[in-house]
Amino acid sequence: MPMQGGRPSAMWPLWLLVSLLALSQALPFEQRGFWDFTLDDGPFLMNDEEASGADTSGVLDPDSVTPTYSAMCPFGCHCHLRVVQCSDLGLKSVPKEISPDTTLLDLQNNDISELRKDDFKGLQHLYALVLVNNKISKIHEKAFSPLRKLQKLYISKNHLVEIPPNLPSSLVELRIHDNRIRKVPKGVFSGLRNMNCIEMGGNPLENSGFEPGAFDGLKLNYLRISEAKLTGIPKDLPETLNELHLDHNKIQAIELEDLLRYSKLYRLGLGHNQIRMIENGSLSFLPTLRELHLDNNKLARVPSGLPDLKLLQVVYLHSNNITKVGVNDFCPVGFGVKRAYYNGISLFNNPVPYWEVQPATFRCVTDRLAIQFGNYKK
Repeated sequence: MPMQGGRPSAMWPLWLLVSLLALSQALPFEQRGFWDFTLDDGPFLMNDEEASGADTSGVLDPDSVTPTYSAMCPFGCHCHLRVVQCSDLGLKSVPKEISPDTTLLDLQNNDISELRKDDFKGLQHLYALVLVNNKISKIHEKAFSPLRKLQKLYISKNHLVEIPPNLPSSLVELRIHDNRIRKVPKGVFSGLRNMNCIEMGGNPLENSGFEPGAFDGLKLNYLRISEAKLTGIPKDLPETLNELHLDHNKIQAIELEDLLRYSKLYRLGLGHNQIRMIENGSLSFLPTLRELHLDNNKLARVPSGLPDLKLLQVVYLHSNNITKVGVNDFCPVGFGVKRAYYNGISLFNNPVPYWEVQPATFRCVTDRLAIQFGNYKK
């Protein structure tokens, strides 16, 4: 112990306190390999530090130091480090006595019907909130106000008829599929500058349900509106999108202007619709497209424009009404034009006489095994 004039230095208690605080923050909890509440083909999201824009220099900020309340755990729940798991307990409401330093709160598979004003009071460090498969139909307009650091909100499979108001501005990912939402009003996503992923499939949304400007201000990378009631591609979706999934709808055609603003797309999902026609030139607005899903539609021919997509690698066209495949339907004429060869082309379950297809048709495919033919049944 440092001595000063034969007596302990007055600085020693202060030094000890700072050291203990530094140790408690040296290895902040970061959940890895936790339950996957998203879809299997969900997007790859940035890590926590990138998503929040936090400073990762390792310098301790005394204002960010929070005590640990390890003794606090709601009855019946499992609490470890900063994860509180209260799933499958038949809960009717959000439990009390949740530790203020909790970063992940799991309340899925319960009977919660309402989120009240003070349900999340004091949980200012919460990073992820899981409310999947409850009976939530009502959310107080200030229910999420304390959650200033919330980045992931999973509230799918509930009874919501509208998108919750006043979502935290820190939110990065919103999973709200399989509810009863019919309308997306203008301004509902206002101020959500960090949002990059929205999953809102499985809602009875029609094209008329999207108000003009509903997505204004969002810079999304990923959007899924599958299993809805869309008859066309919605207008004015964020032009920043890298992935757009509109599968399992009632879309009948792709018109020239439908894809005009989505030049950054690298994956487009339009499978399981009723598409009969893709207007010539429609795909030319997608120069970075790598994966195109048009399976389980009513196409009579291979869409035009595929040879011009220099980065396209995967095309799903199975289970359509395609009767003929031309020698230049997939590959450009001449060498050095296509920058990435195909590694997947599916044409099975189409009335194509595959023995008539010329081998040169697939001259820009990496491997013959990447081509799927046959198995057509009337």
